[in-house]
Amino acid sequence: MTPESKRGAVRDLLLQLPFLLWLVVLWMLLWHQFTPLALVSGLIVAIFVTRVFRLPTVELVGRVNLWYVLVFIVLFLGAVVAGAISVAIQVFDFRRQPGAAIIEIPLRYADDIVMTHVAVTASLIPGSLVAESDRDRRILYLHVIGVRNRADVDAFRDGVLRWEKRIVRAVGSPEQYRALKADESRARAGGAR
Repeated sequence: MTPESKRGAVRDLLLQLPFLLWLVVLWMLLWHQFTPLALVSGLIVAIFVTRVFRLPTVELVGRVNLWYVLVFIVLFLGAVVAGAISVAIQVFDFRRQPGAAIIEIPLRYADDIVMTHVAVTASLIPGSLVAESDRDRRILYLHVIGVRNRADVDAFRDGVLRWEKRIVRAVGSPEQYRALKADESRARAGGAR
């Protein structure tokens, strides 16, 4: 093994370490045991899973803006409550069926991690569910209830794109954050004319 390949293996291990530790914690939570035996067996299972089901290494950018994370959490919890109320109202409105649609949402700033965060956020808010994602073109397809016309579709799409911006502000890479700020500056300059 060459020195470069050894360094690459060590680098991959360090990048995978948070995921490996998360799998161990998940294993211990699954079995409701926080014992040395659960730790060792969880480590064995985590190593087995990460070696057998090898996925590409995901690099974390290490950028977290705590203020925007807090804003995201508060807005997300509010959206979950509002979504649950909206779905309940639609279900118990016997006068009409709630409309449904599959909506294509092209993301603007997404890499794999941001795209995953946006998809999970959209799916956890009641009333929508990810039907498919096109990783290469950075497009999410969401099944949405409560859609009656084109304006509802556009409003929902705009809402998901706002979630994408919130996620980029909170945990996006520096390049994504700069691109978002540049777009916002252009939009303000265009609106001021």
